Amino acid sequence: MASVVIEAPDGTSQSFLLVKRLTSVGQASENDIALDYPAMPESALHFELRGKDLKLVSHTGSDFSLNGKRRAEGQLKHGDQIAIAGVRLTVQLEDPPVAGPTDSAALTQPGQVEAVRALVRFSQRMMEQTDVQLVLEEMMDAAIHLSRADKGFLLLSEGDRLAVKVARNLRLPSGEGATPQSLPQSLEDALAGVSDSIVAKVVASRKPLIVNDALNDVEFGKSESVVNFKLSSVMAAPLLDKGQLIGLLYVGNDRVAHQFTAPSLELLTIFAAQASLIVANAILLNALRLESLDLRRKLEAASYGELIGSCPGMREVFRRIDKVAGTDISLLVGGETGTGKEMLAREVHRRSARAKGPFIAINCGAIPENLLESELFGHVRGAFTGATATRIGRFQAAHGGTLFLDEIGDMPMSLQVKILRALQERTVTKVGDGRPETIDIRVIAASHRVLEDEVKAGRFREDLYYRLNVVKLVVPPLRERGDDVVMLARYFLRQYGEELKSPGRGMTKGAVEALKRYRWPGNVRELENRIKKALVLSDHSMLSAEDLELGSLADDSVLPLNEAKARFQREYINQILDRNSGNRTKTARDLGVDARTVFRHLERIEAERTGQVLPPSDADRELDG
Repeated sequence: MASVVIEAPDGTSQSFLLVKRLTSVGQASENDIALDYPAMPESALHFELRGKDLKLVSHTGSDFSLNGKRRAEGQLKHGDQIAIAGVRLTVQLEDPPVAGPTDSAALTQPGQVEAVRALVRFSQRMMEQTDVQLVLEEMMDAAIHLSRADKGFLLLSEGDRLAVKVARNLRLPSGEGATPQSLPQSLEDALAGVSDSIVAKVVASRKPLIVNDALNDVEFGKSESVVNFKLSSVMAAPLLDKGQLIGLLYVGNDRVAHQFTAPSLELLTIFAAQASLIVANAILLNALRLESLDLRRKLEAASYGELIGSCPGMREVFRRIDKVAGTDISLLVGGETGTGKEMLAREVHRRSARAKGPFIAINCGAIPENLLESELFGHVRGAFTGATATRIGRFQAAHGGTLFLDEIGDMPMSLQVKILRALQERTVTKVGDGRPETIDIRVIAASHRVLEDEVKAGRFREDLYYRLNVVKLVVPPLRERGDDVVMLARYFLRQYGEELKSPGRGMTKGAVEALKRYRWPGNVRELENRIKKALVLSDHSMLSAEDLELGSLADDSVLPLNEAKARFQREYINQILDRNSGNRTKTARDLGVDARTVFRHLERIEAERTGQVLPPSDADRELDG
């Protein structure tokens, strides 16, 4: 089984089995192997395991060598050495050889080969086991067998305390046997909330400990566990995950002093280090499973067809849909770009008497003005250059169903008149034809613009506005939906995780906090795209704020107001540029600014990239507020 031995600058070493397809290494705590050394990159490299083949791949900016030579990646063989930030990693691809009769060096440490094989067997069993309690029981049994102890217990962190999870071969002070149900509670009483001096020292130091003659030891002779369980020899080793204490292994012998030696402690330490990874993964999988069940329950409670939301604003939208879905009245859907206005229109259609008819959608702002009339009403052959055949428009295609006119606020005034006539008379006429056609449709219109303001500015017909705005539904922006953002993020994570074959299955606490603090100018569409991108690019099982490109929001630092405004403005302009596929003129129109302002914004970004200094410009005043 593949493994890597890590030798730190201070001379200490530890071994890690490589059991995952991708094992990440770096200083950041989200890495599978977290190495907290000053010069270590946040994300340094990763090992890629395929069958028995092991490949090394460096990350951008990592400065390391493989067998003394600078390499970006390479196939690894047994004994290869990687040097990075003063740390040496030695690759192990072969099992330790069994000592022969003449191998005196190996015979000086009897049981080491058997111990390593026991560790490998334990790891192989645990790779297929996800039940946390079974993992802990297997670990305890393996630790007792490995150390040749006759009893022991295992503690796991629960908040700010340690709780007993497994105990083996222990008896109560009275000498009577304890039932499995009562034993953990009895241990809790004996340890008095980790007041036991041996446990407390290991917890404080994060280092393993051996006590050879426990009952007569000056420091630990009065330890509650030593006295109550009459232990002669004791060993304890911490379980660490990315530098954090997650538990502790404690083994003892009540018959023989000096039962444990320095090699015994070394073996238990190696075992605990490897077991920590397995336990951490089992705990993570169990947490993700519980989170998935919790998400499923929340989604069932918050789902309204394909719409998801539990905030007051969304509940009010659902209530209004219930009222109007069964009618044929026209609806106007308001809300910022990316809030899900088309999904809402589809949900109204599905709940209406027209559900078996077609749902036809058209984005009025995405089609050139000279083609929009033909798209809406159709044309006859020869009506204009390129009209080689007669075709129906979206109004005719929606006959018997629902027509969704998205971004109707971007429709030119000349066409607004024809839309109004079609809604009033329930007839349309193809371009180039003089014969009206009767239509039976329900119209739902939407716009990210405030149409009342457009009417006042003379850019939208008042009579059309009132024809469309019989009932108005407003989808709240994501920043006003509270915890909906986390629920939606986990929904997208589950939806796209398997589809994209990504290892990502959850989010770190920092990522969740960043999700809540971010303003989401692109709303649900932006959230969905960020989750997809993170799933594709990340190698971690838990997505971080950096994976979601929200790293600047991962801490609680407070920015000066001007700096915060500048950062938001920059991100928002970039977001609208991206939505408009880089079209600067349309972006300026959407933002209500002069086109020179958007051009200046892009010039600033390029100047920062190249280190240039831009001369002052009139557009700077608008950008700088």
